[in-house]
Amino acid sequence: MNLTAALAERIVNSQPDDAARDAARNGVRDFLAVSWPVLQGQVPDSGLPALRRVYGDGGTRSHALLLGYASHALDYDDFHADFRGHPSVVILPALFAWQQQQPAELNDFLDAYAIGVEVAGRLGVAVSQQHYALGHHNTATLGTLAAAAALARLLHLDTSTTATLLGIAATQASGLRAQFGSAVKPLHAGFAAERAVTAAQLTLAGFDGRQGGVIEAFITATSNGQARPEKLIENWAQPWRIVTPGLEFKPFPTCAGTHSAAEATRILRQAWLASGKSLDSLLENICDISVAFPPGGDIAASVRVPTNGIEARFSLEYVIAAMLMYNDLRLEDFAEGDLNHAVMPLASKVRRTPDESAPPDAINPALRFHVVTLTLRDGTQLQHRRTRQQSLADTVDVAGKLRAALLKETPQRQQRLFESSNLRSTAELTALTQLLL
Repeated sequence: MNLTAALAERIVNSQPDDAARDAARNGVRDFLAVSWPVLQGQVPDSGLPALRRVYGDGGTRSHALLLGYASHALDYDDFHADFRGHPSVVILPALFAWQQQQPAELNDFLDAYAIGVEVAGRLGVAVSQQHYALGHHNTATLGTLAAAAALARLLHLDTSTTATLLGIAATQASGLRAQFGSAVKPLHAGFAAERAVTAAQLTLAGFDGRQGGVIEAFITATSNGQARPEKLIENWAQPWRIVTPGLEFKPFPTCAGTHSAAEATRILRQAWLASGKSLDSLLENICDISVAFPPGGDIAASVRVPTNGIEARFSLEYVIAAMLMYNDLRLEDFAEGDLNHAVMPLASKVRRTPDESAPPDAINPALRFHVVTLTLRDGTQLQHRRTRQQSLADTVDVAGKLRAALLKETPQRQQRLFESSNLRSTAELTALTQLLL
């Protein structure tokens, strides 16, 4: 089978349903919430000004790169379990950048987004967990292909032209997890969106490329012998992956691999306070904090002693301590620049204790859990276990997240942005696209 051609055929001919389009609307709203503070310079970030100096603001490719970086800069953006990465911060920057140059109808835009997420999730399954374990950053690598697929659909390309575009995108796909904890991680999203746009432009210009064997080669080369290429096309859109398992919206501006640990910690904190005791009495008496998880469950949250706010997003130690102190993971404690040094003494008491009796995280990350145990000076232990599935069951208020992101705008501008984010008409899509300039 020519897998590249089979994938192209599905990208071209399948039709997202109303549920997929509604999920896409919610994804756009979250995208706006996480990118707006960076685009408007409302949070400390030296990356975007530096990128503007290098790339400028004029072309479709540079705009895709800037939007991709800005939307992933806070690590507050959505996640997809099948993809094991952040699909929207690659797909939507490519689509919005193209939309500014060649406006499309709203339903075409939403369908392209849904197609992009479908390809993202399927690629994640096809390359297996080995892709991530080998050191690839799925958002950068698989995201390049997902965004290219979305552009192919937006542009109404035929099957053979779509196959060419996918091949050009695949041969550019790259990105290393070794950059986690630095500004290059969000830049990966920008690079991937830019590469997808470049692949589309080259394809439209008539640049030649192989239409078969390229996606197959990419999957094989990056899966350590555990590739499942058939997963890329079987049972396509049954259901649409933007609906099930769906986009996971973040409640905190930190690595998703820290969230159930943060929530377990908050539950312990709230239970202590509910018993009538003070927070000071808890913090002063903690002598040890342990956090257990499946073996390999901290592969993304790998930073043990952060030295800045970006590294802190990937530190279980810092996240647990910050939640104990503030009952939240505050954006200012995880922004670019110096970290909150008041958190570090408590963070130094956190020990990682992988639960070797649990199946390795790489087998099924959906089964991930965190057990947080606080040991007090008198020997008392407070413990709570929180699973990833329990975390996902708590729905994130995306509309509220967007309203919070717009608080520094005038009431009139807040209303305009919020109304445009509903995406009920092509006019609203046009308005939102212009606001993202």
